[in-house]
Amino acid sequence: MKNILLLGGTGFVGSHVAEKLARLQWRVTVPTRRRVNARHLQTLPLLEVVETDVHSEVALTELVKGHDAVVNLVAILHGNEQAFQKAHVALPMQLARACSAAGVSRVVHISALGADAAAPSVYQRSKAAGEQALQSAGLRLSVLRPSVIFGAEDKFLNLFARLQQVFPVMPLAGGATRFQPVWVEDVADAVLRCLQDDSTIGHTYEACGPHVFTLKELVQLAGRLGGANNGQGRPVLPLPLWAGQLQALLMELAPGEPLMSRDNLASLQVDNVASGRLPGLSALGLTPETLSAVAPSYLGRRGLRTGLLAMRKTAGRF
Repeated sequence: MKNILLLGGTGFVGSHVAEKLARLQWRVTVPTRRRVNARHLQTLPLLEVVETDVHSEVALTELVKGHDAVVNLVAILHGNEQAFQKAHVALPMQLARACSAAGVSRVVHISALGADAAAPSVYQRSKAAGEQALQSAGLRLSVLRPSVIFGAEDKFLNLFARLQQVFPVMPLAGGATRFQPVWVEDVADAVLRCLQDDSTIGHTYEACGPHVFTLKELVQLAGRLGGANNGQGRPVLPLPLWAGQLQALLMELAPGEPLMSRDNLASLQVDNVASGRLPGLSALGLTPETLSAVAPSYLGRRGLRTGLLAMRKTAGRF
């Protein structure tokens, strides 16, 4: 039995990883600032929720002690440069020091496809800096770089499906940018393969699905599968860059988490597809599922946790 510290375990991907670790009967520690954020995980066997702040280096060092490996899934999609620096760079640096102090060297880090120090967006550059911080620390490190991740609880295809239930047209900048969407279950399986196979140490894997779509095609697919406009989806209105930047700025100024930011728009300047220079999911013995096989089962409906989590919810055990 292994003992895993799962950073970001309450999130979209982290919840699926936690469920799979539970099936293996491994012990899992999931830190969170507020215990209520982990209520959907608390009935998983051998999983402990710890209420703490992982951005505190003292707290993080205490958390790491006694574990066989750490999985880092902490990430944000929106924010200013300071926020990206804190989540994607400072935390990995603190994690490296905490691992050194605790004598724990095995780390699986989930980065992002497009992580590049010369990338156009702060998000992408901060992801590259976080990778570098861990790679230079002498850890037994495996890195996964997923493309956009889809699944019943995603905030990507579900968002476009919901918007098309409201708006008669979909104004869209960067519609020609290409993506290679990957199923959340495949990403979670990749994490487990890395934890189980020491031959993955020192390698970076591009976690991508089998098919490439433009952003426009993904928006149209979400609309159709979500049932908008009697299953036809809404017309997509291409926006020039300046109009897209204005739209993103207005969304940033709106209350709550923005649907789109100017940094998101900057990231659309480069395609989000496998480079072919790094191994993919097949190198981990995985055959990624297609978007067309999974998305119809959840788009347009309220996403439910799958597997063990869904059964517990259905049984009224939450």
